[in-house]
Amino acid sequence: MKKGLHDVGQQRMSRSLQEEIDRIPAGEYDAVLLGYGLCNMGIRQLYCEHLPMVVTRAHDCITMLLGSKERYQEYFDEEPGTFYRSTGWIERDSPQIGADGKSLSVMTQLGFNQTYEELLTKFSPDNARYIFETMNEWADATNYKRLAYIDMGIGEFPLLERQAKDEAEEKGWRYETMQGDISLLQSLVDGEWNPDKFLVVPPGKTIVPTYQEDIVRVEERGADSPEAQ
Repeated sequence: MKKGLHDVGQQRMSRSLQEEIDRIPAGEYDAVLLGYGLCNMGIRQLYCEHLPMVVTRAHDCITMLLGSKERYQEYFDEEPGTFYRSTGWIERDSPQIGADGKSLSVMTQLGFNQTYEELLTKFSPDNARYIFETMNEWADATNYKRLAYIDMGIGEFPLLERQAKDEAEEKGWRYETMQGDISLLQSLVDGEWNPDKFLVVPPGKTIVPTYQEDIVRVEERGADSPEAQ
């Protein structure tokens, strides 16, 4: 699946994933592994009629690079204003493109990719300048104060690490390299699905967030509950 699914909003992401799941033929596989955390709620309400699905108990994909939801929570509590980068994230940092050739990212859909000149065609110079400056301030994620490059220990990538450092310097953020942990991903593909770390969804049932420590749980499809709203 394309990395850009994270940027297109919950409905488009869920629809793309469900379409892919629906294409899986019966009788050829043992389970569907979802390499996602809650990730923009894109896994919410996914189901497979004939196979169990397995998903990591993770708020987002960074958990899978750090090895556990507990370690992710620890870093989040200590440094909530952290923007994470990894080798794969940098290599594949490109948006989803629609049939019309335009980006499908949330930022684009909200109009945050408009230039000052484009805004001038719709607003007065003062209003266009104010809107442009406000959009750029928001888009630059001024709440972020640190960029953490996650080294997964699978090779040396000095150019990508240099790119992460340059990004931090350009945005005025502190830079840090942190050690990743591949064990959670390894357990996922090895079939070692500890219930504290993974949710196994029986065929025909679906995934909903719990907004609690366990993050996700199984639910009957179409069930009317606060978590499913």
